[in-house]
Amino acid sequence: MFNWYKKVVFENYANFNGRARRSEYWYFALMNFIVLVVAAILDSTLGLNFSPLPYGYLYLVVALGTFIPGLAVAVRRLHDVGKSGWFYFIALIPIIGAIWLLVLFFTEGNQGENQYGPDPKADGSEDISQIGVE
Repeated sequence: MFNWYKKVVFENYANFNGRARRSEYWYFALMNFIVLVVAAILDSTLGLNFSPLPYGYLYLVVALGTFIPGLAVAVRRLHDVGKSGWFYFIALIPIIGAIWLLVLFFTEGNQGENQYGPDPKADGSEDISQIGVE
C-alpha cells in the first residue's frame, strides 16, 4: 500500500498522462486518508490546530502537498476507463455527479490500449483468473 502512495506522490507527482489502475488509485486514496487523519491528530495533540477546527498546520501542509498528485492519479484513473481528465468536473453536478465519478473510479479499465496509452494490466501481474491454469 505504501508503494502505491510513494509512486503517486513522489514518482508521478504531476503526471496527468497515461493510465492508472484501480489499485493505484484506491491504495493512494486509502493511504492519503490515513496520513491526513494522523496529521489532524498530531495537530490536535501538539496544539497546532486552528482554534475552532480539529486540524492545523501539519494537516494543511499534507493536504496541499498531495492535492496535485491526487488530482493527477484521478485523471489517470479516468483515462483508464476511456474518459478525458476533464470528465472529473462531472463531480460538480450535485449528488449525481459525485456518484457517477465514484462509479467510474470503481469500474474496471479498458482492456488493451486506448487513446490514453497502453493497458497497465497488460503485464498480467494481477490477473487472478490465470492463477493455477497450466
